Amino acid sequence: MSDFGGTSVIFDLDGTLVDSEPNYYEAGRRTLAEHGVTGFTWADHELCVGISTRETVALWRERYGLDAPVEVFLDVKNRHYLALARAATRVYPEMWKLVELLAAEGVPMAVASGSAREAIEVILAGTGLDAYLRTVVSADEVARGKPAPDVFLETARRLGAAPADCVVLEDALPGAVAAHAAGMRCVVVPSLAAQADDPAFATAGLLVRGGQEEFTAREAYDWIVASG
Repeated sequence: MSDFGGTSVIFDLDGTLVDSEPNYYEAGRRTLAEHGVTGFTWADHELCVGISTRETVALWRERYGLDAPVEVFLDVKNRHYLALARAATRVYPEMWKLVELLAAEGVPMAVASGSAREAIEVILAGTGLDAYLRTVVSADEVARGKPAPDVFLETARRLGAAPADCVVLEDALPGAVAAHAAGMRCVVVPSLAAQADDPAFATAGLLVRGGQEEFTAREAYDWIVASG
């Protein structure tokens, strides 16, 4: 008999399951360059880690004084990102192990991401994660992106799970805030080491301060069992 009871596990995608931020940065740099914005840095990119692509583009328009509609930027950025993602997207090895451990126990799993649904599906199919993660919710499918809880609550609904029975794995501050607001337990593996001490992460049930370098599938697995 499984030790998980009625627990379901919801994974953020970018920066949590897969190392996709370099591709998002490069897609953003190319998109902005096409609209005359040069000098876009990794530090500029980090300001938008954890929020939806749509919200990122809206911030760009305001910050750089751009006139093109949001939809235009979304189309261009997604085109660049999909090309990069198809070429190479790396799954974090210990996250892959965790997915396999949970799958072996029959634990319901899903992906809840701020990325466009097409981008999510490309990554899951390209990495083979789609064999395990069949329930997918994009922030584009709900009214508000992270840090609002909408995407996690919709994911729980599709899984047929109560929010209190869900565990979220996240890497970013908006996601941790969203998981807490949804009434879900949360494992945080920060993608930005400088944010490990942020008060928003204090609500995490398990905080792996050293990020992916310190994260182990077994520690997360055991914590999920113990916290259920």
